[in-house]
Amino acid sequence: MSTDGQQEPATEDAGRFVGVPDDTQRLWTPHRVAYIGGQDKPADPSDPRQCPFCAAPDRSDEDALIVHRGEVAYVILNLYPYNAGHLLVCPYRHVADYTDLTEDEVHEVAELTRTAMTVIREVSHPAGFNLGMNQGDVAGAGIGAHLHQHVVPRWLGDANFLPIIARTKAVPFLLADTRQTYADAWP
Repeated sequence: MSTDGQQEPATEDAGRFVGVPDDTQRLWTPHRVAYIGGQDKPADPSDPRQCPFCAAPDRSDEDALIVHRGEVAYVILNLYPYNAGHLLVCPYRHVADYTDLTEDEVHEVAELTRTAMTVIREVSHPAGFNLGMNQGDVAGAGIGAHLHQHVVPRWLGDANFLPIIARTKAVPFLLADTRQTYADAWP
């Protein structure tokens, strides 16, 4: 940027401006490259041995980012969150469609979703929530073979140009810290 505030023309040494704040203010989120590139997505979605939602319960809560374990479902932080505190409620069973859940799974997914909202309200004080299940690739399911309920806390002003232009969301808290805070607050 020139001293008069105007953008300098592109030159061969334009790289010298990388990381220097200007009127567009860059926010670097290199961790999102893993998600964009398909990391952690199963090569064969129908194979439960490749499913991260099937593998998570076999790991420690801290390592897997599990907040709470129920009888037939559990609550886990989204590894690639839309917003800070974004939780997922997953049945243990590898099932893709909501209509294929057992009555016990439907009940516990609903109860864990309600409790997740209560915990997030107590800890993070959001102004609202987005709740939802993306059923199928066309509906936006990143891992469509294993159903999961999104519980996304929302705050006034949290929607900005990043998700629209860059398909990126700034998350100001470490996932491990958020997991511990929510786990400690879980009744």
